[in-house]
Amino acid sequence: MRRLLILASTMVFFDVAFYAAIAPLLPDYVADLGLNKAEAGILAGSYAIGTLLASLPAGLVATRAGPRRTVIGGLLLLGVSSVVFGFATQIALLDAARFVQGIAGALIWSGALTWLITSTPPERRGSVIGTALGTAIAGALVGPVLGAVAAEVGTEVVFGAVMGIALLLAVFAARTPEAGPPARQPLREVATTILSRPVMTATAFVAVPSLMFGTIEVLLPLRIDELGGGHVAIAGGFIVGAGLEATLAPVAGRYSDRVGRRTPFVVGIGICSISMVGIAVAGALVPVLAALMIGSLGAGICFAPALTTLSEVADESRLHQGFAAGLSNMAWAAGQSAGAVAGGGLASVTGYAVPSLMVAALLLLTAAYAFRSLAPPTIRPATT
Repeated sequence: MRRLLILASTMVFFDVAFYAAIAPLLPDYVADLGLNKAEAGILAGSYAIGTLLASLPAGLVATRAGPRRTVIGGLLLLGVSSVVFGFATQIALLDAARFVQGIAGALIWSGALTWLITSTPPERRGSVIGTALGTAIAGALVGPVLGAVAAEVGTEVVFGAVMGIALLLAVFAARTPEAGPPARQPLREVATTILSRPVMTATAFVAVPSLMFGTIEVLLPLRIDELGGGHVAIAGGFIVGAGLEATLAPVAGRYSDRVGRRTPFVVGIGICSISMVGIAVAGALVPVLAALMIGSLGAGICFAPALTTLSEVADESRLHQGFAAGLSNMAWAAGQSAGAVAGGGLASVTGYAVPSLMVAALLLLTAAYAFRSLAPPTIRPATT
């Protein structure tokens, strides 16, 4: 189990690192290619759009072909698309490469989560998901650094190296045994279950904080740049924020195993709403960076219980965990892409305050609904 956890965590770390590398590069692409805020939002959000469209098909692949083959295919696709992104100089090709990276990410995450969850007892899922999530978020620590390095030495070198890393991880995945043979579930039954209220509600609990980060990842780099911060300020802000999130995710996962999912999720979402209000009213570099830290703090608390809630609802609804993993990917991608594209588009017309306040209101409504719908706290013995 430990070997599988390390492998799965490394794969999602790798995926997230190169997803997050776009943040310090975004102002350069805006300047070099003459992009407006909406076009910058499309570039940043193309990855999430690819993941959105591929999430449920990736879940189907994980249930039919098995998680091991799913992650190997995703790793190879990520390597090829990253090389293309590194050498591309036209916005259409950059968008297309990011889109294919998102498809690869869907395969990696669906396979890795399915592999982990089906190998873990239910009472330890929060801890295991939190650990994998924390490691993945740590990839966001490295991502902005990679982006800043790529801005200095060239995207060809940094993104060209992805292929070698992907091949190495694929070899390790091929040598790791699976828990059992692939399972099949009738697609009509899958569709009915996915559209049920409990599954849709749990999916929304993953989507809403993802929408917040989609908005942040477009607005904040551009806002920091406008306020006089450069690559270092952008990368540093996202690095510190990711560090907070990565540290808190395993703790929140273990805590949710003990007391239930409601308390950490509601508290985390509430903190995220404070962050978005801060972004709306901040007029200087330091307050904007502080708002980013607050949002990262809230996300570190709420994401692990949200993902664990979805896996538990899938069990209760007899939905295969491969599709549950696909739904979690879809929820993340829908939120990220909506936040990036809509946030960038609104900011182009109204400025930064309106999209930030709209997201804050949505977060508060989600916190209120979760408080009413999720089970109240129940203390369980700590597990080792």
